[in-house]
Amino acid sequence: MATASKTNNNDDDKYNKTDKSEYDKGTNYVAGGIEADPYLFALLIASPFLSLLLAHLTSAEFAAWHPEPPLFFGKLLPLCLQDVGGCVSGVYQAGASVVPTLEAAKFVLSFMGVGLVLERLLPGKIETGPETLTGHVPKYVDNAVAHCFTFSALFVAGSNFGLDFYDFGIIYDLFPGSVAFLNLFGLVFCIFLTFKGRYFPSTQDCGSSGSFLKDFLWGTELYPRVGGLDLKRFVNCRVSMTFWQLAGLSYCYRSYTLHDNTMDYGLFFAALSQYLYLVKFFYWEMGYMRSIDIIVDRAGFEIQWGCLVWVPSVYTFHSRYLVQYPSGLSFPVAALLFVTSILGVVFNYLADRERDVFRATNGKCKVWGKDPTYIKAEYTVLDRKTGKKTQKTSLLLASGFWGVARHFQYFFELTAAWSWCFLSNPMQNGILPLFYASFLTYLLVDRANRDSEKCKLKYGKYYDEYCQLVPYKILPGVY
Repeated sequence: MATASKTNNNDDDKYNKTDKSEYDKGTNYVAGGIEADPYLFALLIASPFLSLLLAHLTSAEFAAWHPEPPLFFGKLLPLCLQDVGGCVSGVYQAGASVVPTLEAAKFVLSFMGVGLVLERLLPGKIETGPETLTGHVPKYVDNAVAHCFTFSALFVAGSNFGLDFYDFGIIYDLFPGSVAFLNLFGLVFCIFLTFKGRYFPSTQDCGSSGSFLKDFLWGTELYPRVGGLDLKRFVNCRVSMTFWQLAGLSYCYRSYTLHDNTMDYGLFFAALSQYLYLVKFFYWEMGYMRSIDIIVDRAGFEIQWGCLVWVPSVYTFHSRYLVQYPSGLSFPVAALLFVTSILGVVFNYLADRERDVFRATNGKCKVWGKDPTYIKAEYTVLDRKTGKKTQKTSLLLASGFWGVARHFQYFFELTAAWSWCFLSNPMQNGILPLFYASFLTYLLVDRANRDSEKCKLKYGKYYDEYCQLVPYKILPGVY
């Protein structure tokens, strides 16, 4: 594991420049995080309350009051237009009714504790992420697959299917209180990260923008570590992705017990597909550690709170919705959507794998049976302590999936996401369960734009050459 190096006061002064040109120089910072997009920024400000509201909408308490699916355009919107003041008051009261509970806090902290123990104990090969523009090379223990299956086995073993410490539907049962607790925990955690990056950074990829709001939202440090623990990987993967992976199974079980032991095929196949998607994620985790979430986005509210709260709340919303409002899909229809989602998952992995092999072999491989086309790009690494600049090279793949579009893998990811949401049967349950796929579509379009900015900043004219070879960002002929 990479060791954290504490800087002295002079180094702190150097890292905390408030002048924007100094803030940008020598880091992977890209001007315009979420706060540069007015729509995403508005969603960002509303997200803590929205996460509570979504938890309430899928709770047993809400279903007792509203036994029919809350159709947005058919019922909710007309009622709100008739009494706007009453609607605003009702929405506020609904979100405010979701509060932390001691039982939920114990569950969340135990969940994190198991992840932490596995992170420390499970062995794995040492892998590295991309070198930053300050010359830092992050190191990781590649034990993600072992974590994935060990955590799953422990969760099942501890439930009523094993030692009976808790009911297998616990994630659904405690979800409102868990999200409320995670909201508070996430806010405090992000304040800690803001000050840590300013005064006790682990690497030179850190610093202040001069605005506390910007620092809090975007983050002040790229690779924060405490006691050797990589905080970004732990939160993003060991907590967030693991929760998402197990949540669908817990929801499916609760639905089965709630509806007289009747299987909801829409929920079953959505839970199964998402579990397999997350197995793929953990198998490919080192690829994720080389993605824009890790190598560009600093550890601030946008990423860390997002993984702690937004992912559990939104990324499982379409499945959680079905616990109280079953999809009613037949086995053949649900199975067809499941197959579509799995094809999206498989091709998403194949695209990511293709690039990983290309990088690992330094371009000495076949891509779709042919020698790959690529751009040999040069960039400069800056040592911020000495001011020394070093020339480096990277290979930009323009063959195979990466020759179709610069982020063709996003199309496959969206195929899976929309399939999961369609498994909630929006024709019967309305548009609310489509929120996750709609959000992800906008997010990935924004991410593709930010990745282009990052690559343009890093590679300059070489990236322009690459864009001439691969003109489309996600889908040929469309975008």
